[in-house]
Amino acid sequence: QVQLVESGGGLVQPGGSLRLSCLVSGLSLDHYAVGWFRQAPGREREGVLCITSSDVRTESSIYVDSVQARFTISRDNAKNTVYLNMNSLKPEDTALYFCATAQGPFCSGSYYNYGHFGQGTQVTVST
Repeated sequence: QVQLVESGGGLVQPGGSLRLSCLVSGLSLDHYAVGWFRQAPGREREGVLCITSSDVRTESSIYVDSVQARFTISRDNAKNTVYLNMNSLKPEDTALYFCATAQGPFCSGSYYNYGHFGQGTQVTVST
C-alpha cells in the first residue's frame, strides 16, 4: 500500500522559512517523480515543484513563477523522502501543501498525472 505523509508545516512570519517533508512508503523514489502541490482557500490547486526519479537524470521543475529563487525541492533516497525548502515566505504562500507521486519517472505540472497523494500539511504565513 502506497502512503505519503507530509510534515513540517506551521505558522511562520513573512520572510521566514520552512522545510516540508514527504515520507513515501510502498514505492521507491528510484522510479517515481514526486511533486508538491498547494491549495489555498477559494483557489484552484496548483503544482509548485517536482523532482524526477533517481533512475533518470535528476531534474526539478517549477510550476509557480512566484516561488522562483525562494523554493527548492530535494530528495533523500535512503529515507524515501522528498523535501520542499521554502524561504522568504510571503502571505500569499499560505495554503495546504501536499505531495504526490507521479505515474512514472518524469515530472508533470498536471495533478491528473499523479497517482498517490498525501493528506497535506498546512502552511500559514502571517504576522
